[in-house]
Amino acid sequence: MIEAAHWHPVATSGQLTRSPAAAVLLEHHLVLWRDRGGTVRAWDDACPHRGARLSSGRVLDDGLRLACPYHGWQFGVDARCVAIPAVPGFEPPPGHRARARDALERNGLVWVRLADGGESAPPPFDAEDDPRLRKVTCGPYDVPSSAPRVLENFLDLAHFGFVHEGSLGDPERAAIGDYRVDETPGGVVATGCRVWQPASSVQAAGGAWVEYTYAVVGPYTALLTKAPQAGGARIDGFREAIALFVCPVTPESCRVWFRLAITDFTSDDDRLRAFQDAIFAQDAPIVASQRPRRLPLDPSAELHCAADRASAAYRRMLRRLGVSFGTC
Repeated sequence: MIEAAHWHPVATSGQLTRSPAAAVLLEHHLVLWRDRGGTVRAWDDACPHRGARLSSGRVLDDGLRLACPYHGWQFGVDARCVAIPAVPGFEPPPGHRARARDALERNGLVWVRLADGGESAPPPFDAEDDPRLRKVTCGPYDVPSSAPRVLENFLDLAHFGFVHEGSLGDPERAAIGDYRVDETPGGVVATGCRVWQPASSVQAAGGAWVEYTYAVVGPYTALLTKAPQAGGARIDGFREAIALFVCPVTPESCRVWFRLAITDFTSDDDRLRAFQDAIFAQDAPIVASQRPRRLPLDPSAELHCAADRASAAYRRMLRRLGVSFGTC
């Protein structure tokens, strides 16, 4: 499965403390935990002894061992079993170990790669390293639909006037003008995407035309950049960004985060998250209602129009890459 070679978000960095946490990626159950040095560890969520969930266990006081809740088997940071309480004099051989997966932290999230030797890094988000932009993570949001359906909705300009009437769109100004779509070896870029928005952010004081650039940089990752607004006026010299990071949980369910990189340093985090929560609360039931839940890649399976050029290119991208998890 090609998707196993990609990095995927599975949790927010702040979610992980000294207690183990469970996550699901590509129908694969994982346990996540931090060791004493703060490094995130990701293993299969099954003790190799009798298959109990390691996420129900505990990190021992030294911060260097995770103990299984069933028989207390202890595993070191390298996933090797270091102690079996029922046989205290026994030194476990090297083959007694949990199944470790590659994990790292980036963009406020924990990322996991299931396959060895896959992608070297998660999808790029250049705005993360721009000190002029404030970073806020929103989510997670659990959606009973496929990851590709959620990502395609993010690219869809034509729904703004109907799903987000009064904020991101106006049904009286629903026409989508011409925009450019370029297909790259690993993604899709859509430029010149222009829409009328009554209130595109918490700072917007009135309606304005807003121009977006979209970039699909992974099977389930997309970036949006735009010129920020303050009181309805364009601010030159900056490009705000919103990253959509989707974790494919099952072929027909996913977990979603947004990472904001914005020029608003005055609104508090709760207000910024509340705005994003409200926007996605409008999207989620529409996406959940779509049938089939998996995104059809056959061009004849659903009807299309000129406004769908970005989503059509995304579907071609998935076919080209051989992505099948969440598609049909």
